[in-house]
Amino acid sequence: MSENGDLTFHSTFSDRLSVNRDGGSVSPDGLCWVSVLSCLLLACSYVGSLYVWRSELPRDHPAVIKRRFTSVLIVSALSPLFVWSWKEYTGLKPGPSLLALMGIRLEGFLSAAALPLVLTMALFLGPLIQLALDSPWGLIDGIKLGFDPWFWALCVGDMRWLRNQVVAPLTEELVFRACMLPMLVPCAGPTTAIFICPLFFGVAHFHHVIELLRFRQASVWGILFSAVFQFSYTVVFGAYTAFIFIRTGHLVGPVLCHSFCNYMGFPSLGAALDHPHRLLIISCYLLGVVLFLLLFFPATDPFFYGSAPICSLVDSPRPICS
Repeated sequence: MSENGDLTFHSTFSDRLSVNRDGGSVSPDGLCWVSVLSCLLLACSYVGSLYVWRSELPRDHPAVIKRRFTSVLIVSALSPLFVWSWKEYTGLKPGPSLLALMGIRLEGFLSAAALPLVLTMALFLGPLIQLALDSPWGLIDGIKLGFDPWFWALCVGDMRWLRNQVVAPLTEELVFRACMLPMLVPCAGPTTAIFICPLFFGVAHFHHVIELLRFRQASVWGILFSAVFQFSYTVVFGAYTAFIFIRTGHLVGPVLCHSFCNYMGFPSLGAALDHPHRLLIISCYLLGVVLFLLLFFPATDPFFYGSAPICSLVDSPRPICS
């Protein structure tokens, strides 16, 4: 480990950490253990809330979804207490408020809601063009549908839509980004925290594999592939939204990007290759990737969002925070 790396927390914070118990001090390694265990407990609480209800019904049944809404919303509402308890235990006294550290603030809100979503949509340019070509509505009709209150009333009345587009993105980003990153950044630094945080997120998503095992919805090899794919995809996606959270200092961007990605699903390259307009669609796939890479840092430049409160937890400057 280099002396200038993100994990060289020892000299920076060793004089700032104290425990309100016996007047002792928390070593940097001790802080990391407290941070990791707090994140692990938070992840287990979130996943455990999904299984507190005993039912033989599948996960997509409306009754199961409603019950899980109740328990997961309670855990999510209580999740800031984990951050507060961690802060009190370690004695770390950050300047920004707890809500600001969790990305709940007004400064730069509109930019934080729009720019990360546009960046993510650029990456999905190919699937978006494919979706538009296969849509039964024309462009004008599709725009009108987006402003139709009856359309949104139908969406809100669909439990699966509420879960995938609203509750899951909001609660998962709140718990796995807004609450975990403030605890991990002082210990590991912002760059390393971006890659540590998604591990909790990926492990938490193994509950989907449990559902497959429980209801025998796939073969053993199918379940194994699903587990590896689910973990890999959620870790990569979690790192992406963690990056957005730290760069923008806002929760709204990760939530909207999460909701959008849930709606789009994983891009189907096979369907694109078999499509009658495959040349156009594949070209848009490639263009989308190029645009995403070109806009990745400019669109998340902290200049548009004000100083990120979470970056104040690191004394020495880090490239990712500027």
